[in-house]
Amino acid sequence: MNFIKVGTDTAGHDIELFYQDLGQGDPVVLIHGWPLNSAMWDYQLAELPKHNLRVIAYDRRGFGKSSKPWDGYDYDTLADDLKAVLDTLDLENVTLVGMSMGGGEVARYMGRHGGARVAKVAFISSVTPYMLKTDDNPDGVDQSVFDDIMENLKKDRAGFLQDFGKQFYGVNMLNHPVSQGHLDGDFMRAYKASHKATLDCAEAFAMTDFRQDLTKINVPTLIIHGSGDKTVPIEASGERTAEALPDAEYIVYDGAPHGLFYTEKDRLNEDLIAFAQHSVGSTNPAFERASTIY
Repeated sequence: MNFIKVGTDTAGHDIELFYQDLGQGDPVVLIHGWPLNSAMWDYQLAELPKHNLRVIAYDRRGFGKSSKPWDGYDYDTLADDLKAVLDTLDLENVTLVGMSMGGGEVARYMGRHGGARVAKVAFISSVTPYMLKTDDNPDGVDQSVFDDIMENLKKDRAGFLQDFGKQFYGVNMLNHPVSQGHLDGDFMRAYKASHKATLDCAEAFAMTDFRQDLTKINVPTLIIHGSGDKTVPIEASGERTAEALPDAEYIVYDGAPHGLFYTEKDRLNEDLIAFAQHSVGSTNPAFERASTIY
């Protein structure tokens, strides 16, 4: 298996990130959402390398097959982990793709490390620019919502994760866009994560303000969000990110839930391939359309 060392813990043990590296061509780095791991990208990993793209997906520290240290789940450290991945693999002309919590890593990397090695960025169902409702962020999510998440994780992590998976994909009595098998697979992926990492990362994506990081982004940017996202509401995230990055391509998937990497996998793959293959400075027919698409 492939691992990249990103540091050491307080006991001196190596902290290593597991990664997959498939295909050849310009690199696309996929950063997974919470509380899953890089296996959530199965349908992208099976398709994007067919299109002359080198696709790398790694498990965030604390998740999947990566090391599970006690700490280091703040966005500065996670952005430094991402830098170690890009540096160790010596990647250039990278398209960074961050889903949900992973969008925060993309933003913080661009702000903290000046976008080194990166040619383009994509925010998919992203938590940017700032999830928490405050006086200067009135469109954010109430603190009580995050308090409930933390309380339920501490009380019954397995039960919370099973219920959360249904919201993640918009499952209800009238709509069941994913199989029970897929939900069960996601539960197994999420439950393998460190309990501490699951808690700390939930706090990080709820409380971290990425507004200043977004001002540092000066590369072509793609924003994709589902209008039916109940996990990261589009009003607090996709719309605000698009306002902060007015030159970005902003695509709204009408009615799509948070987990659109699965429910809208064919469309997402097409949009990611078109974006990653687009030569900067040239005209891309796939994106000759209005900035907001429904």
